[in-house]
Amino acid sequence: MKLRIRDLREDLDLTQKQVADYLLCDQSLYSKYEREERPLPLEYADKLADYYQVSVDYLIGRTTVKTPYPTK
Repeated sequence: MKLRIRDLREDLDLTQKQVADYLLCDQSLYSKYEREERPLPLEYADKLADYYQVSVDYLIGRTTVKTPYPTK
């Protein structure tokens, strides 16, 4: 499974530091998530999906459909 967090970040011209600050984590730790050296915690996947306005399934590479699921 290939995470799409790097592509989404680069599409918006954001730095790793900016995204790490949003997640309240260190830039070096976030870099490891992008390189898939560490598993992306579910809490961060949820926050990033909201931030990029995509579904978690898209974020983690399970689907090619970007649209987030409707909320109730």
